Amino acid sequence: MTMTKKLYFDDPMQSEFTAEVIEIRKHALGFGVILPSTFFYPTGGGQSHDTGILGPARVVDVIIEGEEIIHILDKEIDLGSYPAKIDWERRFANMQHHTGQHIFSSAFWTELGLETISSHISGEAPTTIDFNKGTLSTEEIARVEKAANKMVFENREIKAYFVENKESVPFRRPPKVDGEIRVIEIEGYDYSACGGTHLPQTGMVGMLKIVRTERINQKTRIHFVAGWQALAYFDETQKAAQESAQLLAIGIDALKETVGNQQEQLKSAQNELKKLREMKLEIEASKMAQLAEAVDDKWLATSLFENRNAGELRSLAMKLRAYPGMVTVLASFDGSKLSLITACADDTNVNANDLLQKHLAPFEGRGGGDSSIAQGGGTAKNVDELFQHTKEMVRSS
Repeated sequence: MTMTKKLYFDDPMQSEFTAEVIEIRKHALGFGVILPSTFFYPTGGGQSHDTGILGPARVVDVIIEGEEIIHILDKEIDLGSYPAKIDWERRFANMQHHTGQHIFSSAFWTELGLETISSHISGEAPTTIDFNKGTLSTEEIARVEKAANKMVFENREIKAYFVENKESVPFRRPPKVDGEIRVIEIEGYDYSACGGTHLPQTGMVGMLKIVRTERINQKTRIHFVAGWQALAYFDETQKAAQESAQLLAIGIDALKETVGNQQEQLKSAQNELKKLREMKLEIEASKMAQLAEAVDDKWLATSLFENRNAGELRSLAMKLRAYPGMVTVLASFDGSKLSLITACADDTNVNANDLLQKHLAPFEGRGGGDSSIAQGGGTAKNVDELFQHTKEMVRSS
């Protein structure tokens, strides 16, 4: 077994080198090669792996197994020396976010006393950090963001080195392992045990912004962006704001007030529309009641609609049920799906659920309810004879 020397520890800013392929390894993930030393970072510590070029092949994954780092390629190559180049944008974005994670974790600890439980570093999607707290207020988020970006703007030096005695370093979160430990030190601010790649100065992070928080069980997860990803996020946000402002023919500064006013107007219009719909249903129910067919001492109202909302059908049936002696069977059909509502006034002695089941039986439909109202449905090819036996069903109830 070859022990691969981790050159990315020494110089994480290096993106090109000569790679010596000394061993070929068949791996479950694909064609793998072993180098005596590498600048390619393997997946680990919450940070995703590097990608790039190794001779004529693409490096699509990098994994670490014991003391070996295996480079997974998209094609087979022979033993020998090859020019290698890391995808710098991916590496740099990962370093911006990993450094940003250290800064945020320290800021949350310093400002709010919250310890980082876990993190996932990504230069392509927002990076996440989990904290042992159920919720974070807007004021707390703003406070931490300000402290974190202050560290960025101060452009403090970041050092990486190894120590044998963990007691010699004032770790924010003391490591659980003993022996040689790699330290990431942000000058005068933070000490963390970490095996990832980081920037040499905090200023290279660019900017840090929390874009979302969510509660997961008893902890809070923040989603943040850094550097180039933060710029892309602000570009998208600004574009959305500008386009929205243009649609409303206003300036961006008036967007919040205008949208607020429109929300109030929309709520008012929706309430008015709801009242009008109720009035429409009342009128519709009244007309159906007038046209209801006498069945002995009861009245029967039936109607088949095309693609009518089941909730609206139910409301209409409830209104018809208020008429003395009224038995109602309403249906909606879209060509394949049948929806059915039955409703019976209290003085009819007709059970709405029994009436529903009898109508659904030919279609092997399902549904249920009680004696006053029931609802169900099924699939059908033809519903022309849906009400053919309804009068007999009412008489026999």
